[in-house]
Amino acid sequence: MLFTETPDVIAAARHLRCQLIRCGQPCALRMIVAMATTRRADMFTADGKPSDDDPRENGPMLGDERTTLVESLRCQRLTLEMKCAGLDAEAMARRSVEPSTMSLLGLVRHLAEVERATFRVMMSGQDVPRLFCSGTDRDGDFDGAVPDPQVVAEAWDAWRAEADFATRFVAEAPSLDIIGDDPLNQHGSGGGSMSLRQVLVGMIEEYARHMGHVDLLRERIDGRLGQ
Repeated sequence: MLFTETPDVIAAARHLRCQLIRCGQPCALRMIVAMATTRRADMFTADGKPSDDDPRENGPMLGDERTTLVESLRCQRLTLEMKCAGLDAEAMARRSVEPSTMSLLGLVRHLAEVERATFRVMMSGQDVPRLFCSGTDRDGDFDGAVPDPQVVAEAWDAWRAEADFATRFVAEAPSLDIIGDDPLNQHGSGGGSMSLRQVLVGMIEEYARHMGHVDLLRERIDGRLGQ
């Protein structure tokens, strides 16, 4: 539901403000009143409009196919980092609502697994183990996302290492037509081969889907709304 600053909404927010002041809850007051009066983004901008301070702005708009796909994926990865900025281990590991085990930390770990399986294993042909999951613990990426600073640091290190590998692999690929094999249909190929072009589209889709989850998880933590 979208909120607009109508007189009725403003009056209700003021009434809520008075009630919360009486209860001595200033932090909850600031978050709830902000959420009740606006749905505008508050990261990098005070007015909800794009800002030059946002590292995702001013990218190439007239690039070729590879440039366009790579830039789109770069922005999705940046969004993940930005939406998790400033959070401690407890907030990173905070789960959404039962029965879901989803958390921001779980998503960082999950996307590290996806990057690794896609670029390092399928496209590059490396025989490397999974990072957090196993045959007996398929949901280890989310289940192991506990509120421990070391676990958070390790998750970010793993994710950045896999994203860096993928970035180098794509930059060095001779063509977007190179093929990776997906015989078990783990990447949506139907059990066959996939071009690097399709892999990039699929990875953008993977991030975009989860960035919707990230938006809601961050808002639930402290009310922040990002671009």
